[in-house]
Amino acid sequence: MPKISPQKTKMREQPPEERIHNNLEVPYGYSEEEAMLEAKRCLQCKKPMCVSGCPVEINIPGFIGLVAKGDFRSAIRVLKEKNVLPAVCGRVCPQEEQCEKVCILGKKMEPVAIGRLERFAADWEAQEGESEIPPKKKPTGKRVAVVGSGPAGITVAGDLIQMGHEVTMFEALHEAGGVLVYGIPEFRLPKRIVAREIEHVCRMGVRLEKNVVIGTSISIDELLEEYDAVFLGTGAGLPWFMNIPGENLNNIYSANEYLTRANLMKAYRFPEYDTPIARGKCVATIGGGNVAMDSARTALRLGAEKSFIIYRRSRNEMPARVEEIHHAEQEGVIFNFLTNPVAFHSNGSRSVKEVECIRMQLGEPDSSGRRRPVPIENSNFRIPVDVVVVSIGNSPNPLIPNTTPGLATGKGGNIQIDEATGKTSKKGVFAGGDVATGAATVISAMGAGRRAARAIDQYLKDGTW
Repeated sequence: MPKISPQKTKMREQPPEERIHNNLEVPYGYSEEEAMLEAKRCLQCKKPMCVSGCPVEINIPGFIGLVAKGDFRSAIRVLKEKNVLPAVCGRVCPQEEQCEKVCILGKKMEPVAIGRLERFAADWEAQEGESEIPPKKKPTGKRVAVVGSGPAGITVAGDLIQMGHEVTMFEALHEAGGVLVYGIPEFRLPKRIVAREIEHVCRMGVRLEKNVVIGTSISIDELLEEYDAVFLGTGAGLPWFMNIPGENLNNIYSANEYLTRANLMKAYRFPEYDTPIARGKCVATIGGGNVAMDSARTALRLGAEKSFIIYRRSRNEMPARVEEIHHAEQEGVIFNFLTNPVAFHSNGSRSVKEVECIRMQLGEPDSSGRRRPVPIENSNFRIPVDVVVVSIGNSPNPLIPNTTPGLATGKGGNIQIDEATGKTSKKGVFAGGDVATGAATVISAMGAGRRAARAIDQYLKDGTW
């Protein structure tokens, strides 16, 4: 057996000094030779822990073994048996906390680069031409409405169409993809890739209706008159704010609005798109997750001279992916740890001029397992800024619950579901992804979509609730 390299095969990237001036994807991806080299690190375990670590249950050793042999066509077929979004997941999913975390090779050296290999196989297929359409079962005559075209909705739609059901996917915005198009920046997930994956699902037979706001244009009860079941995958698009003095000043954005303007409304392509967005010289982003990293890095690409992260805990507690933090640091984002805003101050013309902060120290762990940040008295100081992005979390939009009698919600407005099936309190209505859990990962939303699709299929067969 050939000697296994202790490190992952490196993925080439754009130099930081170049990429902050463009919106091109940062990593270049593997070549065929690099992919095969990395795939040969896989131990092909008899009991692959990586599969149990994958929310959508991909046959990981199976597809990697095929990549190692150079049979890339078969590799993508194996991937798509379980995942309708491999090009997306290979780029944005936290493999280091899921499949790669339990990789047996990772006990003694770096785990196999599962995400990079998934991306490679999907990109190889795209370069070869149109993707293959999987076979469908005999038509059942049953109809399902999928509300939301993000990761959960796409997964449900893709699974149900293969089961023989008719599927219509409703999207409120003018482009399908949910958070994949409005939230994740071009330099991390090119929108042509999302469009390609959406097109694939439509070629499978899913009907897509855009610019339809369910809860306003059509109610859930009206959908149930026309469809045999409804799946809600509307995400968590209601941003949280800090509720501190000055938060209503001009040029203070939620991360949702800031990234939507930059991504979906293409502010990064000025002057081709003259999207209104404040292009500050000193931009502060509040928060420590992936969305905060996206916002801080977007600010640089919109022309900021200084882009700050303000985070109330230490680097060790940051929920963002290690790779995203690393890329932000490479690009010159300035991190202010153990720091929390307490007020925003005006320049006298109703626009933000300074963010007043207080120093923090870490106390005992809270319910998240992370040490609780505690303010240090009389440690206030100010940072000059002209744009602020608040990225501290999101909740589901209350529109559908407020217009749907009998649909129960819980903490934070999340729709209450049975986690194993996605069933809600209202007969015929299922839900999954961020609308039920609050903001989480793409792959966890897809996992919820897969579980719900199985339960919807069973419900359509026997009518049992």
